[in-house]
Amino acid sequence: MPNPWDPGSAKLLVQLGFPALATTSSGFAWSIGHRDNHVSLEQALAHFRTMTGAVDVPINADFEGGFAVEPHGVAANVAAATATGIAGISIEDSTGDTSNPLFEFDLSVERVRAARAAIDKSGADVLLTARSEGFLVGRPDLGETIRRLAAYAEAGADCLYAPGLRNMSDIRAVVKAAAPKPVNVLAGSDFTTVAELAAAGVRRISVGGALARTAWTGFLAAAKEIAEDGTFSALGRAIPFAEINGRFD
Repeated sequence: MPNPWDPGSAKLLVQLGFPALATTSSGFAWSIGHRDNHVSLEQALAHFRTMTGAVDVPINADFEGGFAVEPHGVAANVAAATATGIAGISIEDSTGDTSNPLFEFDLSVERVRAARAAIDKSGADVLLTARSEGFLVGRPDLGETIRRLAAYAEAGADCLYAPGLRNMSDIRAVVKAAAPKPVNVLAGSDFTTVAELAAAGVRRISVGGALARTAWTGFLAAAKEIAEDGTFSALGRAIPFAEINGRFD
C-alpha cells in the first residue's frame, strides 16, 4: 500500500497495479511547502477529497494525531474525515513534544476509542489503524509498544502499526501479540523485502514519505547540478517527456 502525495503520483501507482494506496502527511506537506505536521485540518481534509477523487482504489488517510489532543476533538475530526471518501484512517499517539513525545497511555487509548466511536456513528465503512510511534520519537521500547497496540486493539482499532520497527524479531513479536488483527509495517528503506515481511505474518506494508523523498532526491540532485556546476547531465537521465506524458492519457 504505497504512499502517493498528489493525484499524479496516485494515478501512476494505480497503473502499476497497486490495489490500495495511503496518503503521506510528510509527502503532502512538502508538496505545498510545509514541514510535516504543519498542515491544517482543513488542508488535510481537502487533500483526502482530492486523492479519493483522483483514483478508484481504496485510500487510507494519514490523519496524524487526529488534529486534536482530547478524545472529543479527535472524534469530531475523524467524523469529518469519514465524509471525504476515504477507506481507512490512522491515528497516532505522538505529541510533537520532544520532551514528552507520546501521549499518556490512558489518554492514548481513549483517543483511539473516540475515533472508533466516530467511525461507527458515521456509518462509513472506514478501517481504523492505530499507530504507536515510540520507535520514531526516541522511545524504542518494544514492550511498551506492544502494550499500547494491544490496548488500541481492545479500544476498537482494526489494524495495528508501529512505524520505525526494523528488526525482524521485533516485527514478528508485534505480529504475534496483535494476532488475529493485522499489522502494518513501514518500509522506508531497504532493510527488508515484501517476501520477508509476508513470511513474518505482516498483512500490510506502507512506505510513508519514502517515495516522496525519492522524488525530491532526484529533483534536488538535478537542480543543484544546474545551480552549482552549470551543467544538465541529470536532466539527460530523466524519463523521456513522451513516456511520462503518455501515462496521463
